[in-house]
Amino acid sequence: MKLRLAAALCATATALVAAPAFAHFILVAPDAWVEVNVLGDPQKAAPCGTSDITKGTPTGKVTAMTGGEKLHIKIKETIYHPGYYRVALSVLDRSELPADPVATTRESARGPISVSAKIDPAPKAPVLADGLFEHRERPAPGSFFETDIQLPNINCEKCTVQVLQFMEEHGLNKEGDFSYHHCADLKITANPNLPIDKAWPGQ
Repeated sequence: MKLRLAAALCATATALVAAPAFAHFILVAPDAWVEVNVLGDPQKAAPCGTSDITKGTPTGKVTAMTGGEKLHIKIKETIYHPGYYRVALSVLDRSELPADPVATTRESARGPISVSAKIDPAPKAPVLADGLFEHRERPAPGSFFETDIQLPNINCEKCTVQVLQFMEEHGLNKEGDFSYHHCADLKITANPNLPIDKAWPGQ
């Protein structure tokens, strides 16, 4: 009986070590464009979490902002994984959003595992911020990642801010490589007291 119990415990421990690790997060603010569950799904597919395979239900929420204002970003990491976050903005179409970070990988028995990806210290449009909340320790229970990011002074009826999580030490996702994705729809009205930022489409 003891031998059988020991064997079962060993098998369970092996399964835990061998199992792929999945990170998840919820975009708490601004309001997400699609309904999500308690883990933040759907979030795997680029650019905004959904695909023809993984569909979602739009919330219809649009956050009104003034150009040049700071947008509050609030994230809850529901399943820990080391890595960092990136924020980007599309103005006319989500196709303007940048590709997912290109990962440096190592091989394992279960396929490629992400090691790192390049962070741009001086991001330019369409990226607003890169390398946010870089961490390699589990966040405290109930904690959030929060920051304020300045928006360009532009006009857009319905543009999209994308919050992407790049994960280190993570297996390849079929739909999202080594990144997870959330988006929020914004309506930005330019501040007439500031110059229009013409680096962005449609301005």
